[in-house]
Amino acid sequence: MEDKNLSKALEIVSRLLTGEEVGRDDKGSAGLYDEYVNNGEVYDITVEICRKLNLLVFEHENSLYACAGENNRVFGYTNDEMKKEIGVRLNRELFLCYFIIYNIITRFYNDTGSYTFAEYIKAEEVIHAVDGSLSSVKSGLSVVALNEVEEHSFKTIALVWEDLPMMSGSGEDVAVRAARGSKLGFVKMTFNFLVKQGLMLEQEGRYYPKKRFRGMVEHYFKDYKGRLYEIMKGEA
Repeated sequence: MEDKNLSKALEIVSRLLTGEEVGRDDKGSAGLYDEYVNNGEVYDITVEICRKLNLLVFEHENSLYACAGENNRVFGYTNDEMKKEIGVRLNRELFLCYFIIYNIITRFYNDTGSYTFAEYIKAEEVIHAVDGSLSSVKSGLSVVALNEVEEHSFKTIALVWEDLPMMSGSGEDVAVRAARGSKLGFVKMTFNFLVKQGLMLEQEGRYYPKKRFRGMVEHYFKDYKGRLYEIMKGEA
C-alpha cells in the first residue's frame, strides 16, 4: 500500500463524512473522484474504511455519497434522536414519518429501471400517496407480515394516520404549519427534516430533490431495498 493512496482515500472518506462534494464537476475534489474511479488501491481502501465505519458509499451522476448503515450509532440517528429532529414524541409517530419518507421516495422514483425522477412534489400528493399505500398494504398484511409484531406495527401506523384530520388551523396557518395535529402537518414535518438534511429544496410549496437525494433513492432501489420495500411489493 502506498502512503499517497492511503492519504487520498482518507481525504475522500473525510469529505464524505463532512458532507463535502466529491465529484468530477467539483474543482476542489475532481482529482479525488478520478483517483477513486481509476486507482484500484484508492478505491479498495476507501470502500474498506467505509465498511469498517458501517457506511454505505455509492456513486450518482459522477459524484460520491455516503450514508450510515443499519444500526450505525456514530454516524446515524437513534430513534430518540430522530424523534427530536423531526419533532414527534412517540415511536408510532416516528414510524409514520418513516412511512411518509418511503412514499416521498416512491413518488419521485419510477421503479422500472429507467431512473426517471419527477421535477418536484407537493405535500398534498404525498397525503394521497400515503392514503393509497396504507390501504393497499393493510389489505394484504396478513399474508406478507413475517410475525405479529410486524403486522401490529403497520396497523398502528394506519390507526395514527386515519385518526388525523386532513389539516388543522385556519387561514394562513393552514399553509405554513408543520405539526402533529393533521396529515398535512405530519407530511410537512417530514419534508422539513429532509430539507434540513440537505436532501431537498422547498420553494412556494414545491419540494425539489437535490442530487444527493436522487443518488440515495437510486441506491435504495438498486442495492438495498429492505423489509419495507418487500412489504409494499407484497413479498413475504
